[in-house]
Amino acid sequence: MNAAGARTVVSLVIALGLSGCSSGYLEIPIETPIQPKLDVRPFSRVFVAGFATAGSDEIDGNLETVRLLRSQLRNKGALRVVDADAVALADMVPHDDPANVGAAGTPPAAAAPVEVTDEAAFAPFEKIFSDKDYWKKVGEELQQPLIVTGMVSFRPQQRSGFVQRERETFDPLGRRVVQPERTYMERKGFVLRPTFVFIDGRTGETLHTETFREEVLYNANQTTPPLSSFFELMDRLLPAFLNTLSAQKVRGSRTLLK
Repeated sequence: MNAAGARTVVSLVIALGLSGCSSGYLEIPIETPIQPKLDVRPFSRVFVAGFATAGSDEIDGNLETVRLLRSQLRNKGALRVVDADAVALADMVPHDDPANVGAAGTPPAAAAPVEVTDEAAFAPFEKIFSDKDYWKKVGEELQQPLIVTGMVSFRPQQRSGFVQRERETFDPLGRRVVQPERTYMERKGFVLRPTFVFIDGRTGETLHTETFREEVLYNANQTTPPLSSFFELMDRLLPAFLNTLSAQKVRGSRTLLK
């Protein structure tokens, strides 16, 4: 449904609701369709290939991202998910010469893989994502799916400063009083910054690239497992990721006064 059609439907619903409403206001539920950013009609399959990672070594960012995206695409996507082994992108960047990546993405046998420890180390992977011959070969082996790959940075952070909190007190009559106050706090948490690269498995060409950023902070004395924080942050950006491949609906309501 296009935007004009959606507005027409909403207008009809509002008109019908008002005609039968006897109270002073009417709450109308509405759904706003958001069209996908990519035209996936040429594809019947999607392959989440794997990710270069940086930051915290307490979780396997590549494995967890692949698992999560595949699960979400099975539940909410229109394309069939390919269950092939993920690509080990770190093994494709030789330590002695980051620019020495073959046409098929295979480094020399004697080269040691580079260890990605900082977001700046993602630069050598740009050549891998633009290697059309390699991704076309991957596509041919998997019936030419849409390929999802990219980079994931998940790193701890610390921040200090004043935050506003509510302080509960009781007045002389025993009544509860809540007052805002500014308190200096040390906080810690994580920053998640994934870049998703969508590649045409028929040609090896990059169709779309998108970067997201989410962060979370906790009290310094709160202990939160890194994996829990990773899933919390991924959950925030998943709707935007899914909207790249399929139409999504934003639900809300409007209150009309008579």
